Amino acid sequence: MSDNDGKKTLGVRGGARSGSVKQSFSHGRTKNVVVETKRKRVVVPKPGAGGAAGGGKGGPVGGSGGKRPAGISDAEMERRLKALQAAKARESEEAAKREAQEKERAEERERMRAEKELKEREQREAEERAKAKAEAEERAKREAEDAAKAAAVAAAAPAPKADESARAKPSKGEAPRRAPERDDQNRNRGRGRDDGGRRSGKLTLNQALTGGEGGRQKSMAAMKRKQERARQKAMGGVQQREKVVREVKLPEAITVAELANRMAERVGDVVKSLMNAGIMATQNQSIDADTAELVIEEFGHRVTRVSDADVEDVIKEVEDKPEDLVGRPPVITIMGHVDHGKTSLLDAIRNAKVTAGEAGGITQHIGAYQVTTDNGAVLSFLDTPGHAAFTSMRSRGAQVTDIVVLVVAADDAVMPQTIEAINHAKAAKVPMIVAINKVDKPSANPTKVRTDLLQHEVIVEELSGDVQDVEVSAVTGQGLDELLEAIALQAEILELKANPDRAAEGAVIEAQLDVGRGPVATVLVQNGTLKQGDIFVVGEQFGKVRALINDKGDRVKEAGPSVPVEVLGLNGTPEAGDVLNVVATEAQAREIAEYRANLAKEKRAAAGAATTLDQLMQKAKEDENVSELPIVVKADVQGSAEAIVQAMEKIGNDEVRVRVIHYGVGAITETDVGLAEASGCPVIGFNVRANAPARNSANQKGVEIRYYSVIYDLVDDVKAAASGLLSNEIRENFIGYAKIKEVFKVSNVGKVAGCLVTEGIARRSAGVRLLRDDVVIHEGTLKTLKRFKDEVAEVQSGQECGMAFENYDDIRPDDVIEIFERQEIERSLS
Repeated sequence: MSDNDGKKTLGVRGGARSGSVKQSFSHGRTKNVVVETKRKRVVVPKPGAGGAAGGGKGGPVGGSGGKRPAGISDAEMERRLKALQAAKARESEEAAKREAQEKERAEERERMRAEKELKEREQREAEERAKAKAEAEERAKREAEDAAKAAAVAAAAPAPKADESARAKPSKGEAPRRAPERDDQNRNRGRGRDDGGRRSGKLTLNQALTGGEGGRQKSMAAMKRKQERARQKAMGGVQQREKVVREVKLPEAITVAELANRMAERVGDVVKSLMNAGIMATQNQSIDADTAELVIEEFGHRVTRVSDADVEDVIKEVEDKPEDLVGRPPVITIMGHVDHGKTSLLDAIRNAKVTAGEAGGITQHIGAYQVTTDNGAVLSFLDTPGHAAFTSMRSRGAQVTDIVVLVVAADDAVMPQTIEAINHAKAAKVPMIVAINKVDKPSANPTKVRTDLLQHEVIVEELSGDVQDVEVSAVTGQGLDELLEAIALQAEILELKANPDRAAEGAVIEAQLDVGRGPVATVLVQNGTLKQGDIFVVGEQFGKVRALINDKGDRVKEAGPSVPVEVLGLNGTPEAGDVLNVVATEAQAREIAEYRANLAKEKRAAAGAATTLDQLMQKAKEDENVSELPIVVKADVQGSAEAIVQAMEKIGNDEVRVRVIHYGVGAITETDVGLAEASGCPVIGFNVRANAPARNSANQKGVEIRYYSVIYDLVDDVKAAASGLLSNEIRENFIGYAKIKEVFKVSNVGKVAGCLVTEGIARRSAGVRLLRDDVVIHEGTLKTLKRFKDEVAEVQSGQECGMAFENYDDIRPDDVIEIFERQEIERSLS
């Protein structure tokens, strides 16, 4: 009986179809069951068909002409259709996702198969290379043994017998016989090359063009070296080449590649030596001098330590011979408090009018002058500013001076800058002469000046001390001759001498950037003679002396010891206080200047790198509540710019401070305006002006440029601007007290306190505090203040009133209400 007996083949056909299914039961019983299957109908309505169909009736739906199931509304039908469409979309998305995943899996399988094949191929090639190498080594060893045996035989029997030689030589018509072993080797090699590099087999055109098996051909030198090695090997060993011991100059830090280059060793060998010492370094990394020295000694070379600072060895401190020294003029620095008459005293000595040229009648630069007295003595004077902002400038003046003249006004006595000048003079260890000025005034009291100086350990001769004091008047000229005599006496005691016949050395008193002349430095020559055409280095700058201008404005060819001159020809503006040294060549000057500039840059970088992340975060927290007033400062000379920056740093407190984001020397440029715009700050010009492009840019960008010629005004204006950043101070003024007598409950209001104003007045606009047993339990404002039934603005002392607090009801009898007003007071920086 066939399996298909009584059955119909199942298939997919339209409409309802019937078939039979065979069911199996226990004990071998079977039963045929007739099954009728129906295809599922998908009903898709036409657009707008839901509105046309009647609600609840099975009208025609979609374009199929089918009937809607009974009891299905249009909304329900729409929801079913939407669910059907969403299901179809989800199925398509899932199918696409499955297809993408299947594709990714296929690609992964393909990649893994390729990697596996590549790995197997590499392993196979490595095994083949190792096998070939072992065979080559074995063959070379065998050939070496054969060659050694042949050499031994040849040495033992130098004269072979004639018949043996005849036997060894082939007959004329007989071809020479090869050794069987050699035949085997050649047969195995085929058309390859033997160990000697000789080509075997036929030379094809491709081999001739490509050079063997497609690789690069060896050079003749390489072939000769190889033949020489083979010959030495056959003769019984390779002779070692004699090692060349080199003198290696070692700086403070050097890269591995440079170290290998200086030793003429391979970089790989140096890296290997460092790795053996436990130092993992690549060829581009730097190592310190101690480590490099160990490596150099390991390779058998000699070490010579050098330093980057050796470039400054050209500036040598030469000890002058006593016979070369000649007398030089003394350098006198005039110091003292502001407005005590320092410059006026110098004017009287010089018979000049320098004060008239200074803004506001105060000295704002270090002036350097030479004065010839009636006796023919030449004196070099330095006039330093007396204002507190010029502390650093005065300290520089004290460092280059021989004698300090301390000017003290007889009507004003010792002041803060006077004390500072005394400290500078003591720190420089220079003798001091006290000039008591303004003795012509009715309020002058020279005795008070002398006694005040005792507090600062300055004991004048009149009080049995060793400090000379002279009473002078810059207005009447009284005591000027005595002052000059005292200076000459002090200079004679000091026995000041210098050698003018050597390379010049001096100190920069002041430096500025002149628009027409470029960088200009006021230099006081301390030793040697500075001549036109000399090449010099000063701080981080260098140059060639283009011109020398003395204190009278005249050009001079040279300047000797203790002579102040303006030097033109620098490549940049030096710092006031830098030392000027004359060198032999411009290359030396440039090298020294670059070394100093790099050293300064490294110091700044090290100072910045020393800040840890914790310190930065702590500083950010501290500065969170600090308001800053940024400014850009441009001044005419370096000393003034530094003095202004120092004055700005002193302005401020814990809440506000001034930050100088940039300062420089020279005119205000467009770059300064751009920086000020980016920072939202003003540009302050001290004795300088903005050029035309800078002015136009400032007008377009709305940047404020302010000009000053007196440092007092600049400091006061910046202080006032910084004061505007201070928050106003809130002060409380108590205006009254009230005591609660009774508490009432009022609808729509809450609890109302019946109070008696015991002191002052109660005002509705004021703030209030509720005190219970003298403890503040609430602070707020009044919701209502009534006198009887009327709302009032204030209630006088001794009157009763009703009070209700805003959003607070916990009030009890005998509580006290404190009434106060807040007042905002503007603060300013002292």
